[in-house]
Amino acid sequence: MVLYTSPFPNSCLSVLHSFSWGLIFPCYWLADRLVASFVPTTYEKRQRADDPCYFHALCIIITTPIYLALLVASLPFALIGFLLWCPLQSARRPYIYSRLEDKNHANGATLLTEWKAAGNGKSFCFGSANVCLLPDSLARFNNVFNTQARAKEIGRRIRNGASRPQIKIYIDSPTNTSISAASFSSLVSPQGGENTNRTVNAGIKRTTSMEYKGDNSGSNNSDDSREDKGGAGEPNEGEENTCIVRINGEDNGHMSDTETDTVNGQAHASDPAEPSLEGDAEISKTPNHKQKEGDSGSLDSYSASRESLVKVRVGDGTVDQSTVNNKLLYKASIMKKTSVRKKKHTDETFDHEISAFFPANLDFLCLQEVFDKRAAEKLKEQLHHYFEYIVYDVGVYSCHGCCSFKFVNSGLLFASRYPVMDAAYHCYPNGRGTDSLASKGALFLKVQVGSTPQDQRIVGYISCTHLQAIAGDTTVRCEQLDMLQDWLSEFRKSTSSSSTANPEELVAFDVICGDLNFDNCSSEDKLEQQHSLFTHYKDPCRIGPGEDKPWAIGTLLDPEGLYDEEVCTPDNLQK
Repeated sequence: MVLYTSPFPNSCLSVLHSFSWGLIFPCYWLADRLVASFVPTTYEKRQRADDPCYFHALCIIITTPIYLALLVASLPFALIGFLLWCPLQSARRPYIYSRLEDKNHANGATLLTEWKAAGNGKSFCFGSANVCLLPDSLARFNNVFNTQARAKEIGRRIRNGASRPQIKIYIDSPTNTSISAASFSSLVSPQGGENTNRTVNAGIKRTTSMEYKGDNSGSNNSDDSREDKGGAGEPNEGEENTCIVRINGEDNGHMSDTETDTVNGQAHASDPAEPSLEGDAEISKTPNHKQKEGDSGSLDSYSASRESLVKVRVGDGTVDQSTVNNKLLYKASIMKKTSVRKKKHTDETFDHEISAFFPANLDFLCLQEVFDKRAAEKLKEQLHHYFEYIVYDVGVYSCHGCCSFKFVNSGLLFASRYPVMDAAYHCYPNGRGTDSLASKGALFLKVQVGSTPQDQRIVGYISCTHLQAIAGDTTVRCEQLDMLQDWLSEFRKSTSSSSTANPEELVAFDVICGDLNFDNCSSEDKLEQQHSLFTHYKDPCRIGPGEDKPWAIGTLLDPEGLYDEEVCTPDNLQK
């Protein structure tokens, strides 16, 4: 299958499309600004109330006649452009595949190299989020605004969080001897270099290589898997990205198998492939720690979370070990309670906690509601600082391939650090109401994550989708889940390789991510909860229909409360 790097098969059609959109855009922009002027957000309302000199009403009185006059003048050109634009959509491709060509754009971060599966296990980290990047007038009905700036900021936060070094500290102290509590700290930055590493090593015993995923290719592995593979004394590919530090007290604590084998919500490729599913709300399993540009919230808040209970700052000088130990002992009782809670769920193979930071060491990202094309371009530019491969502008427009007219695309965007081998998109034909105006559907991808010494490719399958949103449309969502399974089965058959000349591929994982628009506990979602999808895929937060894992937390935030102090920052929302 050929990956489409441009929306049209030839430059002539691309020029015609650009010309038609150039005629439409002034009318589209003026209408968007006109509606946005009359839909204030809660944040803007508060600004007006606090600032007696806020002349918003005067601005509306002045700009509204101007917008209306220009809108009327642009309508004839928009109509001509629309008549030219509509038939062109029948030749438009269903997505755009973008690969980072300029390696310097990655800000010096080393891009991933191919993983050679020589016996060591490997883990992968998946992220899914709904970002609500609609045209500004429509976004305001969800109480958010300034779509273009938000797109850039979202991309910056994701790539800063994903490239953040992951440092895990196991504390053995007299007050915490039953199990070593896992905590996190921003000990060093990726730019610290060897000198910083030596500084940290002078004060704390390092038990594995101090490298970072932001600059290397592997993923973190457990100490147990390293010992099982006979890799003692040699750092393997899986160890390159996690700094695991043990701080000893008077008594050496015992580290349980569950603790040492945590993979932070990541899927093991060393185990047999087990399909998994990620729902609407993505809980960050891999915390991130050093604050960079684009991040809000402070790591110095003592009430932040378990990941920030221990804070060691490394400056130009050496680390005061007594100060470090005092901080660790001071927090030990709190951390012990966390350890007890974790110990109750020994069947889990990963840490589960709510983080104020985007997951570190992220390999694959699935986003929904990236509807605005200009915002998608800005988001893509930011994500390319970390992800080498991106699929965006996914979907169809006009009446092409669907039953009703589609004004916007599917809103799906996929970013990967591993090369995309194949991609396919299908539009759900049964959308209703306002959802039918968007080409909601499913994006299927096949990625190559490595190869064996016998040159067998190791691949993974990722599906990204956005289901019907209206609360009462249970039947519609179930039909879409049926179609999702059928399309995925067809995609795997059409892209699988099994011949003598080309050895059969090894499948490392099969994951579904997206905005499913239902949960596992609400009574009105019983039909979706019992769908056959959950017999083929495992939801890590789910025990069964209507019952979640004890650590799973479901949230429903009223859009009117987005700017309330309790939830308006990552740290406050985390609390």
